[in-house]
Amino acid sequence: MNAFEYAVLYAVPRVDRGERINVGVIVYCQPLDYLGAATHVDAARLQALDTGVDVGAVCAAVDAVRAVCAGEGPSAASPKGDRFRWLTAPRSTVVQPGPVHAGITDSPEAEQERLLDRLVR
Repeated sequence: MNAFEYAVLYAVPRVDRGERINVGVIVYCQPLDYLGAATHVDAARLQALDTGVDVGAVCAAVDAVRAVCAGEGPSAASPKGDRFRWLTAPRSTVVQPGPVHAGITDSPEAEQERLLDRLVR
């Protein structure tokens, strides 16, 4: 068993109102050198919070998180732990990370899918 950390990604269509829905999870497992993000953006749920939400912009922000996890772009040279900490730092944007939680797993990929099913879908 290996320790891992995860955070839920929230979509906050109107930051001033603070309403949010879960749109993904980020999983980091240092012992297995794993960093990944799994996402699911439900446009209808987002539009229920704000009919004027730019769903494309939310999807682009979520895709950017997945790209950072995959080591694409300027972050490619950064260690996975640094990328996880940067992604989970508090921010006031349309896509925000929740608090970091910990657990143990043999498979961070399977844990990521389980968390996505349990917390997002």
